[in-house]
Amino acid sequence: MFMKLYNTLTKKIEAIVPIHERHLGLYACGVTVYDYAHLGHLRKYVMDDVLVRALRQEGFEVKFVQNVTDVGHLASDADTGEDKLEKGAKKYGQTVWDVAQKFETYFFYSMDLMGNIRPDLSCRATDHIQSQLELVLKLEKKGFTYVIPGDGVYFDISKFPDYGQMAGLDVDNQLSGSRVAVVAGKRQPADFAVWKFEKPGENRAMVWPSPWAERSFPGWHIECSAMSMEHLGAQFEIHTGGIDHIPVHHTNEIAQAEAASGKKPFVKYWVHHNFLQVNGEKMSKSLGNFYTIDDILKRGFVPQALRLLFLGSHYRSQLNFTWESLQAAQTAWERLSQQVKMIHQAVTERRDRLQPAAEAVETLPEYRNFFKAIQTDLDTPQAMNLVWAVLKSAILSPQEQYRLLLEFDQVLGLGLAKLELSPAQLARSGRVDLKALPPQQSQTLQQLLSDRVVARRHQDWAKSDALRDQVNQLGMQLVDQTDGSQELRWLSQTPESQT
Repeated sequence: MFMKLYNTLTKKIEAIVPIHERHLGLYACGVTVYDYAHLGHLRKYVMDDVLVRALRQEGFEVKFVQNVTDVGHLASDADTGEDKLEKGAKKYGQTVWDVAQKFETYFFYSMDLMGNIRPDLSCRATDHIQSQLELVLKLEKKGFTYVIPGDGVYFDISKFPDYGQMAGLDVDNQLSGSRVAVVAGKRQPADFAVWKFEKPGENRAMVWPSPWAERSFPGWHIECSAMSMEHLGAQFEIHTGGIDHIPVHHTNEIAQAEAASGKKPFVKYWVHHNFLQVNGEKMSKSLGNFYTIDDILKRGFVPQALRLLFLGSHYRSQLNFTWESLQAAQTAWERLSQQVKMIHQAVTERRDRLQPAAEAVETLPEYRNFFKAIQTDLDTPQAMNLVWAVLKSAILSPQEQYRLLLEFDQVLGLGLAKLELSPAQLARSGRVDLKALPPQQSQTLQQLLSDRVVARRHQDWAKSDALRDQVNQLGMQLVDQTDGSQELRWLSQTPESQT
């Protein structure tokens, strides 16, 4: 089975077919670094991370590119208002460059805590000014733009017949000015700026010379077209973003890229994430419900709990965040991680002993069902159901459970391979940690266990029972498992009294 995703462009769930065999280009719209990354950002980028992991697990070579918007994002999609970076600089009393660096650092700090894989290439808009300028010049040469004196260079949507196709926009209605505010000099209200000029008295910090104005800067939409085309080509496979990007930002990206290159489609598969709300409302600082990863940590929650909460909801469904739902996710994480630790310990204790070979996990139905869920439009809720089913299974051996969980986690990104029981947890579980015993006692026990495996193989039950008695005399007991292995546990005495 191949990975299938819902394609906003075609309104269908489609199998991912690369342009070049086994190679995929994936571009993710990044954050505008004028303020702290919040829970809505975290959800979107966790699900991008799951997508990249899943594609790589399937054998694709994925080039993952993500931008950082550090200039040109105006407060209004209608190409009006204050640049968000300039706004952030005033708010925090710093330069725009310092603000951009501060919040870019915070963004990646948040992503690292969430367990996300870093992009292969993280590209800043300010590092690609020349690329953006060249794209605007190409559009101008092909007749797709016009200049509004004192304002900027605008894309003429009437020259691009397919404008708004992905978003299902009514272009005739747009032309009447219903979607966006009218800017004086626009030919159509939905025309958008590809390059802007500094206005008298603005004194912007981020400006560059251009053929049209000495002090100017790129429009917001041009950066993603320019950077994705530079690093992934005029056509590539997957572009992700939020559903709020569909009607304006991504619609404009498509128009710019396809008008400049003459190639269609610019992107084969458009993947859009739904919103995260807080207590049924839009997240907003004015409502006091704007939360960051640090807010999560300060309340005693771990990032894995938040990731688990995100995984429990489909990326195309709206997620309503509450502190109660996060508490439930934290409880689930504690239960999951404890069970994984116990399974890992059981596998560790049985390693290098004679026991039935675990079946190759790829042949197990649990493996096939998990990846079928992931390959069906990233059905992470169903995938998590299968994780719990593996943990509860009375049929699978610990080796099979553990190997399945590690395979699953290559996609889920919960960091399960890092989990193991502490000495205190081992003591509470009653299991014996051979590594923690004095060397001579550990060697004696290892020999007794090995001899008993051989005795049982030869059906020498008398010798097997005698060896079990010798273990009991050391204050421990052997518990035979259904997979043919043995588990070593303490008797009623505490471990300390046995050493």
